[in-house]
Amino acid sequence: MRNRRHTVLASGLALVSAMAMSGCVAGEGAAAAGGGEGAGEWSTDTLNIDFATYNPLSLVVREQGWLEEELDGVEVTWVQSDGSNTANENLRAEAIDFGSTAGSAALLARANGSPIRTVDIYSQPEWSAIVVAGDSKIKDVADLEGASIAATKGTDPYFFLLQTLDEAGIPLSEVEVQNLQHADGRAALDNGSVDAWSGLDPIMAAAEAEAGDKLIYRNIDFNTYGFLNAREEFVDDHPDVTQAVVDAYEQARAWALENPEELSALLAEVASIDPEVASTVIEERTVLDLDPVPGDKQRDVLEVVGPIFVESGDVAAQENVDSALDELFAPQFAQEAVASDG
Repeated sequence: MRNRRHTVLASGLALVSAMAMSGCVAGEGAAAAGGGEGAGEWSTDTLNIDFATYNPLSLVVREQGWLEEELDGVEVTWVQSDGSNTANENLRAEAIDFGSTAGSAALLARANGSPIRTVDIYSQPEWSAIVVAGDSKIKDVADLEGASIAATKGTDPYFFLLQTLDEAGIPLSEVEVQNLQHADGRAALDNGSVDAWSGLDPIMAAAEAEAGDKLIYRNIDFNTYGFLNAREEFVDDHPDVTQAVVDAYEQARAWALENPEELSALLAEVASIDPEVASTVIEERTVLDLDPVPGDKQRDVLEVVGPIFVESGDVAAQENVDSALDELFAPQFAQEAVASDG
């Protein structure tokens, strides 16, 4: 593999120069790459970034230490996200600069005023499904009417549930949604507190293997992509570090595709799940070999989900969704990473 340090710095400086020439560098008081006081060659001396078991590439970047090695003089802090909702909360609170979410959650956040940009697509997962206990009387989606269902609002499993109910013609008012974090949703299902759970891998795969829980409805088209998002202010003020993060992600993608068994072992370790369960998640339910540039494919999926936000009351108006779709993507960083590796 080529010298990543030279590549990242060069691409970051090129991006800053291009933006300056076009008059588009945001935050006029921000330090340019190589000019940050106390930050050496980088425009900031801190980077707060999340890792999540539902984002396998984040685990690789963290484990390999590539950012710490590349970003000399920058203090890199890793924060675990338990779900898209916590990643979005931390982005809004400026507790992290980069956060991992489902595409639906990124759109929801942007439509509700959170200033985030999607800089990379880390996966196309089949990470959500409707789950019931092994001995449940619920056999298909039609049986969900009147049921109590656990789901984490603001995440892909929640929107998977909304789409599933809509397809089956079951009004949301005809079910009881218990807003529980993903792991708590599994616990509630296993102890009988809810009738069903809109699950998330790898917790969902572990529930199948360990408790005999069953997936009664799967639909990969209802799962939105995995989005790596960044605070808009950080992207504008620190394009050099943003490029370094995206480059590290693409380095992680190449590593993951070459080392699926090692990736499964890493997921098993971090998520505290059986290695066979981790292999199911990585090898059967996660597509990593894809175009990382956010664009038309992701927009097409989100255009289906957007009106559901409005209908369910999660977004005030369709205009908010439309504006968010126009503003969310920042494809230039992934484009540069792909060009540099080509």
